[in-house]
Amino acid sequence: MQTTAKSFVFSSSLLAFFLILAQSSDPCQPATCDASVGLEVRFPFRLADRQPAGCGYPGFDLYCDGKNRTILYLPRSGGFRVDYIDYRAQALLINDPNSCLPNRILKLSLLGSSFSAAFPRRYTFLNCSSRWINYSSSYSYRLMMLDCLSGENYTVVAARSMLSAADVPPSCRIIANVSVPLQWYASQFYWMSPDLTEDLELTWREPACGDCEDRGGFCGWERSRSGLEIGCSISSKSGLPRSAKYGIIVGIGIPGLLCVIGLASYSYGMIKARRRPNSDLSVSTASEPQTVVQAIGGLDMPTIASYPKTVLGESGWLPNPADGTCPICLCEYEPKEALRSIPECNHYFHVGCIDEWLKINGSCPLCRNSPPTSTATPTSTMSLSSSQSTPSNHQ
Repeated sequence: MQTTAKSFVFSSSLLAFFLILAQSSDPCQPATCDASVGLEVRFPFRLADRQPAGCGYPGFDLYCDGKNRTILYLPRSGGFRVDYIDYRAQALLINDPNSCLPNRILKLSLLGSSFSAAFPRRYTFLNCSSRWINYSSSYSYRLMMLDCLSGENYTVVAARSMLSAADVPPSCRIIANVSVPLQWYASQFYWMSPDLTEDLELTWREPACGDCEDRGGFCGWERSRSGLEIGCSISSKSGLPRSAKYGIIVGIGIPGLLCVIGLASYSYGMIKARRRPNSDLSVSTASEPQTVVQAIGGLDMPTIASYPKTVLGESGWLPNPADGTCPICLCEYEPKEALRSIPECNHYFHVGCIDEWLKINGSCPLCRNSPPTSTATPTSTMSLSSSQSTPSNHQ
């Protein structure tokens, strides 16, 4: 059992080693700032503080802030929180980390970035008096109050479409006319409610990975004759990288083989010990002096040694064919094995088995007859073979 336990421990350790090796061999595995959010960052994006530079496409670096939020920095507009990435549609949703998206929209510019507006719509921002709500029912357009930009003595509102000075309500002035990258559904119904607190949608054209994603693959760098190019790696049903598969196969196969060998060795040892139960006892009986203290109800060694002892021939012949199995260890007799019989009942046993039994209990294990005690010298060893025809030859 110790061999089996050691094999199991070794197998577990080796499997863990190969799994770690498989993961470490691919440094561009998908990463995340916060596992609970589940925003997976992979090519063309990369987490600049957690993945090597070669894992992403230029201009697609993302960062983790102090609250484990994923941040995208636009060259002219600063950082935005990334809430979702659609790798198949090549689009992402962003919002303001400080929860005032209208303020960021006023300064939003995509120039110099890798992204463009998915569904741009025009809005006009107005600064009005605190009674701005009275104006909303007087005009054909709706006005939306922007709480995070408003104060005690003024209200900032947004109106859909572009407004000219003649269209501005009384006590209001135009702050800016801006283009807002709405999401698809908001762009279709933006005239109903110009909600500017929901995520903005950006898209990208290069690298073009949408077709690869549609086929269940993953975009990434591939080395070619001309250098690095964008390639598509089609994933298998398991979704594991090839290196991870090799690691699992080796990590499970080799330890599993060692476990099988260990179990086979242990089983063979148990069977061998069962088939030869008297070997150790016979050796100790022949080579060591009899110094064991007599157990209560048993016989002393001189008496036990005086009982007839025989050695089986090559044919394994016994006077009674039904006595072919030792009643104590239940193993069949084999040629050249030493047997001892009880004088009173003439029952045969392995020498080692019956000697140990008689030390504890002086009666026959089969019939419970107690042979007469004797201190006579041991009988000479005889050999039983198929040439013997009567039981008297071994008595």
